[in-house]
Amino acid sequence: MPFANSSINLSRYLACFVIGFSISSIRYPQITPVIKCDPTNLTENQWKVIENILNDNRKRKHDLKEIFNAIFYLLKTGCQWRMLPIHFAPWNTVYYYYRQWKNNGLIEEIHEVLRNMVRKIAGHKESPSAACIDSRSVKTSRSGGVCRGVDGGKKVKGRKQHIITDTLGLLLVVVVHAANIHDSQSALEVISRLKGRFGRLIKIFADGGYRGELIDNVKRLYGWILEIVLRSDHQKAFTVLPKRWVVERTFAWFESYRRLSKDYEYLTDTSETMIQLAMIRLMLNRIEK
Repeated sequence: MPFANSSINLSRYLACFVIGFSISSIRYPQITPVIKCDPTNLTENQWKVIENILNDNRKRKHDLKEIFNAIFYLLKTGCQWRMLPIHFAPWNTVYYYYRQWKNNGLIEEIHEVLRNMVRKIAGHKESPSAACIDSRSVKTSRSGGVCRGVDGGKKVKGRKQHIITDTLGLLLVVVVHAANIHDSQSALEVISRLKGRFGRLIKIFADGGYRGELIDNVKRLYGWILEIVLRSDHQKAFTVLPKRWVVERTFAWFESYRRLSKDYEYLTDTSETMIQLAMIRLMLNRIEK
């Protein structure tokens, strides 16, 4: 009987040895990591345009191109900062750069440079001679943030995105304020941000909400003509109004970015920066594919 047990144990040992040798001899295919390429990513030509504006040769742990890609991904999809996909840099790193660039004016500077480039490509001078002003009300999130109100006309509780564009629909000024402030009351502050920036500006087109003493104040303070473009009472069907449709089209462009479909930002200046980023992305598509 002892010999029988020894033979059984030997058989088990040999069987385990053979199985182990067979498994160790198997060659597994090499797994190559997949590099994620999102539709929102910048092309090489588009990144070169931004890189030339940045003029930053400092060595960093995270490539600045990937930081911009993460910001544009968030802008397009409307996700939260903490929910950025893991193939980007850590979310807190991306937010750090975003906050720094917002506060030091870099994002606004990139926007200004790109707008001048797009105007030159379209055969226009850098400074426009005419502009269009309008606003739209958007809802805020549940937390609301600071500075919000109720637009009684449109029944919207949130903020207003008040913008001025050139005749190409490119952004000149953006101011985000509470939705309960009437256009005619906040327009003077918005228009004042044009002062000293565009030497060729002569006329600003607006709708009927900007009538009243605002016209005289703009003429007296800045020397610009505020021209009101009204819809005729006899027009029953939809009609595209001269000049006014340009700024309406710019608002339609914003709808391509989910982060702008609702105001999720706590501060109004953050909302303004998000709108500038959306225009940067749109202008990059016009400059380089």
